[in-house]
Amino acid sequence: QVHLVESGGGLVQPGGSLRLSCAASGRTFDTYAMAWFRQAPGKEREFVTTIKWNSGSTDYADSVKGRFTISRDESKNVVYLQMNSLKPEDTAVYYCAADLTHYSGKFYYRANEYNYWGQGTQVTVSS
Repeated sequence: QVHLVESGGGLVQPGGSLRLSCAASGRTFDTYAMAWFRQAPGKEREFVTTIKWNSGSTDYADSVKGRFTISRDESKNVVYLQMNSLKPEDTAVYYCAADLTHYSGKFYYRANEYNYWGQGTQVTVSS
Protein backbone atom coordinates (compact mmCIF):
# COMPACT_ATOMS: atom_id res chain seq x y z
CA GLN A 1 0.00 0.00 0.00
CA VAL A 2 1.09 3.54 -0.77
CA HIS A 3 -0.52 6.60 0.74
CA LEU A 4 -0.32 9.88 -1.19
CA VAL A 5 -1.12 13.33 0.16
CA GLU A 6 -1.14 16.41 -2.08
CA SER A 7 -0.77 19.99 -0.92
CA GLY A 8 -0.08 23.43 -2.33
CA GLY A 9 -3.19 24.17 -4.35
CA GLY A 10 -4.99 27.49 -4.25
CA LEU A 11 -6.15 30.53 -6.16
CA VAL A 12 -3.67 32.31 -8.43
CA GLN A 13 -3.93 34.99 -11.08
CA PRO A 14 -3.21 34.23 -14.73
CA GLY A 15 0.51 34.29 -15.32
CA GLY A 16 1.23 33.34 -11.73
CA SER A 17 2.94 30.30 -10.23
CA LEU A 18 2.15 27.54 -7.77
CA ARG A 19 4.08 24.55 -6.48
CA LEU A 20 2.22 21.38 -5.61
CA SER A 21 3.68 18.69 -3.37
CA CYS A 22 2.82 15.01 -3.07
CA ALA A 23 4.11 13.16 -0.03
CA ALA A 24 4.26 9.39 -0.36
CA SER A 25 4.35 6.87 2.48
CA GLY A 26 4.13 3.11 2.76
CA ARG A 27 5.60 0.71 0.18
CA THR A 28 7.36 3.46 -1.75
CA PHE A 29 10.45 1.38 -2.53
CA ASP A 30 8.47 -0.45 -5.23
CA THR A 31 7.58 2.78 -7.04
CA TYR A 32 8.26 2.72 -10.79
CA ALA A 33 6.89 6.17 -11.58
CA MET A 34 4.88 9.04 -10.16
CA ALA A 35 2.56 11.30 -12.11
CA TRP A 36 0.26 14.27 -11.89
CA PHE A 37 -3.18 14.22 -13.49
CA ARG A 38 -5.87 16.87 -13.42
CA GLN A 39 -9.61 16.95 -13.77
CA ALA A 40 -11.67 20.01 -14.61
CA PRO A 41 -15.43 20.12 -13.96
CA GLY A 42 -17.33 18.10 -16.55
CA LYS A 43 -14.14 16.72 -18.09
CA GLU A 44 -12.25 13.46 -17.89
CA ARG A 45 -9.12 13.13 -15.80
CA GLU A 46 -6.14 13.99 -17.99
CA PHE A 47 -2.42 13.30 -17.85
CA VAL A 48 -0.18 16.23 -16.96
CA THR A 49 3.31 14.86 -16.31
CA THR A 50 5.22 11.84 -15.06
CA ILE A 51 8.62 11.03 -13.56
CA LYS A 52 10.36 7.68 -13.33
CA TRP A 53 11.37 7.27 -9.73
CA ASN A 54 14.85 5.76 -10.15
CA SER A 55 16.13 7.63 -13.22
CA GLY A 56 14.29 10.92 -12.82
CA SER A 57 13.29 10.87 -16.50
CA THR A 58 10.23 13.00 -17.19
CA ASP A 59 7.53 13.53 -19.77
CA TYR A 60 4.82 16.16 -20.14
CA ALA A 61 1.51 16.76 -21.83
CA ASP A 62 1.88 19.21 -24.71
CA SER A 63 -0.48 21.64 -22.97
CA VAL A 64 1.95 22.16 -20.06
CA LYS A 65 5.33 21.60 -21.71
CA GLY A 66 7.67 24.50 -21.00
CA ARG A 67 5.48 25.82 -18.16
CA PHE A 68 5.31 22.93 -15.67
CA THR A 69 8.18 21.01 -14.11
CA ILE A 70 7.97 17.75 -12.18
CA SER A 71 10.71 16.77 -9.75
CA ARG A 72 11.25 14.40 -6.84
CA ASP A 73 13.12 14.30 -3.57
CA GLU A 74 13.99 10.64 -3.07
CA SER A 75 15.16 11.18 0.51
CA LYS A 76 11.78 12.61 1.49
CA ASN A 77 9.57 10.53 -0.88
CA VAL A 78 8.05 13.74 -2.19
CA VAL A 79 7.12 14.69 -5.74
CA TYR A 80 6.72 18.31 -6.74
CA LEU A 81 4.89 20.05 -9.56
CA GLN A 82 6.15 23.56 -10.25
CA MET A 83 3.56 25.39 -12.34
CA ASN A 84 4.51 28.67 -14.00
CA SER A 85 2.72 30.96 -16.45
CA LEU A 86 -0.60 29.58 -15.28
CA LYS A 87 -3.64 29.99 -17.49
CA PRO A 88 -7.36 29.85 -16.67
CA GLU A 89 -7.55 26.56 -18.54
CA ASP A 90 -5.18 25.05 -15.98
CA THR A 91 -7.97 25.28 -13.42
CA ALA A 92 -8.70 21.77 -12.14
CA VAL A 93 -8.30 19.38 -9.26
CA TYR A 94 -4.76 18.05 -9.46
CA TYR A 95 -4.11 14.45 -8.43
CA CYS A 96 -0.86 12.71 -7.61
CA ALA A 97 -0.56 9.06 -8.69
CA ALA A 98 1.91 6.22 -8.16
CA ASP A 99 2.72 3.30 -10.45
CA LEU A 100 4.05 0.23 -8.65
CA THR A 101 3.28 -2.24 -11.43
CA HIS A 102 5.43 -1.52 -14.45
CA TYR A 103 9.14 -2.16 -15.02
CA SER A 104 9.28 -1.71 -18.80
CA GLY A 105 11.19 1.57 -19.01
CA LYS A 106 8.30 3.24 -20.83
CA PHE A 107 6.25 6.24 -19.81
CA TYR A 108 2.57 5.67 -18.98
CA TYR A 109 -0.13 8.22 -19.62
CA ARG A 110 -3.45 6.62 -18.74
CA ALA A 111 -5.05 6.93 -15.33
CA ASN A 112 -5.82 3.20 -15.15
CA GLU A 113 -2.09 2.46 -15.38
CA TYR A 114 -1.50 3.96 -11.94
CA ASN A 115 -2.23 2.02 -8.77
CA TYR A 116 -2.51 4.64 -6.05
CA TRP A 117 -4.00 8.11 -5.92
CA GLY A 118 -4.06 11.07 -3.61
CA GLN A 119 -7.19 12.93 -2.63
CA GLY A 120 -6.52 15.85 -4.97
CA THR A 121 -5.84 19.55 -4.51
CA GLN A 122 -7.77 22.37 -6.17
CA VAL A 123 -5.94 24.81 -8.43
CA THR A 124 -7.93 27.83 -9.61
CA VAL A 125 -6.45 30.33 -12.06
CA SER A 126 -8.57 33.44 -12.19
CA SER A 127 -8.30 37.20 -12.02
